Amino acid sequence: MKTAKFPLGYVGAGLMGGPMVKRLKSLGWSVRAYDIVPERSMLASASEAAHGADVVLLNLPTNDAVEDAVFGAKGLVHVLKKNQLLVDFSTIPVEKCRSHAAQLAKATGCRWVDAPVSGGPPAVEAGKLTVMAGGEEQDLARLAPLMKDIAGRCTRMGPVGAGLAAKMVNQLVVGVGMAMLGEAIGLCERAGIDAARIPECLGGGYADSNLMQAYWPRMVARDFAPRGYVRQLLKDLEMVERWAQDLGGRAPALQVALDAYRELKKRGDSELDTAAVAKLYLPR
Repeated sequence: MKTAKFPLGYVGAGLMGGPMVKRLKSLGWSVRAYDIVPERSMLASASEAAHGADVVLLNLPTNDAVEDAVFGAKGLVHVLKKNQLLVDFSTIPVEKCRSHAAQLAKATGCRWVDAPVSGGPPAVEAGKLTVMAGGEEQDLARLAPLMKDIAGRCTRMGPVGAGLAAKMVNQLVVGVGMAMLGEAIGLCERAGIDAARIPECLGGGYADSNLMQAYWPRMVARDFAPRGYVRQLLKDLEMVERWAQDLGGRAPALQVALDAYRELKKRGDSELDTAAVAKLYLPR
């Protein structure tokens, strides 16, 4: 198993990618980073990120952005080689990922690992991301030194696409849970009890969770500065909705969360943090 640090390319240095690039560099990794926003980039195109890299990492907001970075006119497909590896931290549809991986392998021989993450910018900065991975076992073994520096947990769920299937489950739980926290805080405040004490009161019980500990205090404080965006979670929840429909499954609780985040979008709150869902339920 490879244990030494290897050169990295990085495409997408935004809300999540920017802190990750910063962390990797601070730990001695060699990183060539590209972002569509010139102020965040040291390169002129995504393809330049692959030069000299053993592994190229993507951290992009949409499937369209992934397609452009990989298969566009200045995309990675034009320069990647068989010995290189592409790792996508983005949250995109499962079947799109599998299609991209097959297309890239046919064109270049380069393999694809889907590695969506959970934890947000604080987990990036602490190196404690939860990574849900799909790909070949040998590819995950190759990535072990990298995952050791960025993740508190990295789980291979199966072949390509399996990591994104796990991320769909993650987003379902997070999206529904976030809306539920907003409802509960609204009821606390209407009942006249100290909502700020609820995480302490319920700590260790069945209602406790990482989500409550991280987001309840922010909702109580009306702290909606973005660590993740309403628009991004809405995009993910709509992706989960399509995925569930394709599987023939039912997700009625998801519909409630979707209604809440769609209402936030209508109100013009798309650029706020996902915790802003509490605004729908808090007393005015």
